[in-house]
Amino acid sequence: MKDIIYLDYNATTPSLPEVIEEFRLYSAEYFANPSSAHKFGRFVRERLEEFRKKVAELINAETEEIIFTSGGTEANHLALLGVAISKGKGHLLVSAFEHPSVLKPVVKLLEMGFEVDFVPVNSKGYVEPEEVKKRLKPNTILVSIMMANNEIGTIQPVKEIAEICREREIYFHTDACQAVGKIEVDVKEIGCDLLSMAGHKMYAPKGIGALYIRKGVEIEPIFLGGGQEKGIRAGTESTGLIAALAKASEIAKRDVTSEEERLIFLREKLFQGLKKIYPKLYRFGIPEKTLPNTLAISFIGKSGAKILSDLPQICASTGSACHDRKGSQTLLALKLPQEISEGMIRFSIGRYTNLEDIEKTLQIFSEYFKDNV
Repeated sequence: MKDIIYLDYNATTPSLPEVIEEFRLYSAEYFANPSSAHKFGRFVRERLEEFRKKVAELINAETEEIIFTSGGTEANHLALLGVAISKGKGHLLVSAFEHPSVLKPVVKLLEMGFEVDFVPVNSKGYVEPEEVKKRLKPNTILVSIMMANNEIGTIQPVKEIAEICREREIYFHTDACQAVGKIEVDVKEIGCDLLSMAGHKMYAPKGIGALYIRKGVEIEPIFLGGGQEKGIRAGTESTGLIAALAKASEIAKRDVTSEEERLIFLREKLFQGLKKIYPKLYRFGIPEKTLPNTLAISFIGKSGAKILSDLPQICASTGSACHDRKGSQTLLALKLPQEISEGMIRFSIGRYTNLEDIEKTLQIFSEYFKDNV
């Protein structure tokens, strides 16, 4: 795969070497079950709590507020279903362009007798806090708004929305899987009650994630079993994957500011170059309120899918890798003209993207549009 240019980091990231070494160490050498009472088990249990602390530090949480999951999907399910089961009934509010791992559970809750409403987004891809406020009901139990959209990268005003919820004593959850590791995330500053994160979006392996649950938040488990993770998430903890997530969290905390600056530079270099090649570009979102690594644009009048099909050496996306073939919920929610939606391509860059990659990409697009005006 040496001939490809990988510009799809929002779909998944490669695991860093240091991260893989931690996974190997705690899978092959320190492999004991952390629930075992013997010395080996107690040793691994102590390391497990150290790993939990590192993940907590990345988002400025308390150590005991982190529950490990199998990934972002499970974290979202635990937040939504766990709160709903705890409350027994009530009204939930989510945005119209959430990830499927939020939208599908709330549809299931709707079938179970809960009330669900969807907050619209504006044409640029942002949820307006006032739209949330006017849709709240006396029986609203949970609001869930993603921190950053996975397809167009728009960063939502979650702090303002959390404040609205807190004033009414309503739980607020944010799916931060695309945001954690790319921008600074501080749960205390945001004021959220629950926050989901996924390892494979931040250079850890697939199959590991976490849910932040603020102290005092009532939640019921959706897996029943041995009582691990404070009884909230049953199942023997995968210490190797947790060690990997902790190392990735440590690296992200160290590098987030410098990486943000570097990625914005490369992102804007790519945008300006593509704009010169194809002036009829539409840009999704507002640059200052978009993930530093994400450039979502539309080649108006063209098919984004055909462009990528014609350029197999470019690994980018026409939307989220997590959506099914029925189409992009994000693009549907934006209610844009069809020629904009059809021309959409998402470029998402990352730690291994360099200036040479951007220049090669621009050269490839320049040659392509000479023959496809």
